[in-house]
Amino acid sequence: MTVTEDRTISVQGPADDMFVCSGLGAGYGSIEVVRRFDLTAAGGSVVAILGPNGAGKTTLLNTLAGLLPALHGSVSVAGQTVKNGRPADASDAGIVLVPDDRALFTALTVEDNLLAARGRHGTTVDSAFDRFPALATRRKLTAGNLSGGEQQMLAVARALMQEPRVLLLDEMTMGLAPIIVEELMPTVRRVAEDTGAVVVLVEQHVHLALEVADRALVLVHGEVVLDRTAAELAADPTLLESAYLGGSVA
Repeated sequence: MTVTEDRTISVQGPADDMFVCSGLGAGYGSIEVVRRFDLTAAGGSVVAILGPNGAGKTTLLNTLAGLLPALHGSVSVAGQTVKNGRPADASDAGIVLVPDDRALFTALTVEDNLLAARGRHGTTVDSAFDRFPALATRRKLTAGNLSGGEQQMLAVARALMQEPRVLLLDEMTMGLAPIIVEELMPTVRRVAEDTGAVVVLVEQHVHLALEVADRALVLVHGEVVLDRTAAELAADPTLLESAYLGGSVA
């Protein structure tokens, strides 16, 4: 396996909206799952993190969100270093995670789920319904009675209520029907453009992820083995195939 020398993602944009990870190591106790992860991304950009199961993608997102302490390295938002292993500090810095299990309050209504996540600047529930009109007709329905696609819309809408500067999406399309996946994925692009947030997307639907991302990297066995623009990878699928299978991508 050939690891690319430069593991840094750079997407041009406003300097004060930059999200930077430097030399990040993530894992559990003394077990390092993700090694030497570097990332620089600007506001309004979408970065896709791809890779086979067990590559360390979820561990990486949980570490960025402060749910796991980094073993080494640093994370900063708009030039401010985020305290290691402190979810509240990550949240205060504007890092918001939508986990793969969605983590909704299933006994609460759609509206109450949104209100519970309202940000400091008083983001309105109506703004969430404007982005996801399908939820407006379900506002008094409990989250547990929504379809899978509607639950995922609610999870993303709730995250946006927190006014993220960095939005982490872990397997947003997991378990959803293909037609729902195709409807949801363009939302990722619109969220980045409309809010100016950095969106970091972990996704198994590779071709759909590349359609909405600016740049993508492939994580294999905890290391970045491929780092390209999304357009480059979409145009040359053999690069992805080689990376996933552990071949040379030099």
